[in-house]
Amino acid sequence: MDIQKLVSAQKHFFASQQTKDISFRKNALRKLQSELFKREADIVQALYNDFKKSEYEAIMTETSIVYSELKMAIKNIEKWNKPKKVLPSILNFPSSAKIYSEPYGTVLIIAPWNYPFQLAISPLIGAIAAGNTIVLKPSELTPHTSTIVREIIEAVFDERHVAVIEGGVPVAQELLTLRWDYIFFTGSVNVGRIVAKAAAEFITPVTLELGGKSPCVVDDSASIKLAAKRIAWGKFINGGQTCIAPDYILIHKSQKDAFVEAIKEEITLAYGDDPEQSSDFPRIVNTRNFERLAIMLENENILIGGKTNKDDCYIAPTLIDEPSLDSEVMKGEIFGPILPIISYETEEDIATIIGKYDKPLAFYIFSNKNRFAKKLIQQYSFGGGTINDTTVHFANHRLPFGGVGESGIGGYHGKQTFDTFSHKKGIVSRGTWLDVPTRYAPYKGKLNQLKNLMKFG
Repeated sequence: MDIQKLVSAQKHFFASQQTKDISFRKNALRKLQSELFKREADIVQALYNDFKKSEYEAIMTETSIVYSELKMAIKNIEKWNKPKKVLPSILNFPSSAKIYSEPYGTVLIIAPWNYPFQLAISPLIGAIAAGNTIVLKPSELTPHTSTIVREIIEAVFDERHVAVIEGGVPVAQELLTLRWDYIFFTGSVNVGRIVAKAAAEFITPVTLELGGKSPCVVDDSASIKLAAKRIAWGKFINGGQTCIAPDYILIHKSQKDAFVEAIKEEITLAYGDDPEQSSDFPRIVNTRNFERLAIMLENENILIGGKTNKDDCYIAPTLIDEPSLDSEVMKGEIFGPILPIISYETEEDIATIIGKYDKPLAFYIFSNKNRFAKKLIQQYSFGGGTINDTTVHFANHRLPFGGVGESGIGGYHGKQTFDTFSHKKGIVSRGTWLDVPTRYAPYKGKLNQLKNLMKFG
């Protein structure tokens, strides 16, 4: 495929103004909705083929989220796109003021492999709803899902409107040399830096959905059995390959033994005595990531799990007891089914450990002390989080989802995805029946009038 030629065609199509028509956008999304319903079984099968994701997890964490985003966008495009009235400035009297939403133009979406369907299609929905033309690059690490995504897009869209380009690193590198009107990237911090540098060449606005070492604090007042159940679910869903999974546990020393026994029990309840035989436990996406994770298990005190099978890219749900902060498992984001457990005694201990890492994408607190929980929420900087649960803030489309610092730039979900892919254009409409002379030269004798007007904005 001639990528430069495709992007040029998309820019020309955008210039034709067709994508700005609301009915055009709604029809496009309805066609996408219809095709997705038709191909759901194929999507589920592709996810299984890529890393043995179960049908239940495929629907819960991938297709159902996409359907919800589609339904919301189709229902609300007119309202989201309607110019928003704001109070006019007294300095412009008489006037009115509005904020208009306009699409950026031709945008690039680079999707990750861990939720390869949902994290490709969800931002795409917002980009279409906002009126852009789009090139979508799915991850080459999940080839079956990538193929299904391409087939769906080709069945629904003119490639001048939406196109999928498959390929590995060379394709991504070529895409990043081009001039885009917006880039939306989901992936690792290291690749995020590369994307940011490429975007800076043309002053291209970006959204970077990255990651980080997301802590989970369990204090001495927490409901331990429930905490263990919710942490086990949030950590081991998708085989631990979730950007907002709890990365490590900070447990109050007095609760540690009870918590360890409780989470061991929850792992067994969820996946049986041998999780390798469970149809509900996915595999690591590829050998490279398997080997990266396997290194983290070396020379550690393993409380449960630790079993690996390279031929099947299998790593068991694993708990590691009190690893050194300088160990391999604590150096960066784990992104797999390995959960370090570290005890603390004071809030200073918490601050010392969390302060060792960059701002995370997520933060979790299990506590029945509201004051303690709120204090931690205010004290630390992170993308988003949950008190007394894990990862569920992602499911609320009314909340922004995104990182801060090294965990990302910008946010999306629901209306905010539409806003992410829309430039907000401020317009003042002046009346002609009155023209206040204060602003015009000569200025002699007008300074006090100006100062009085400035007080009212």
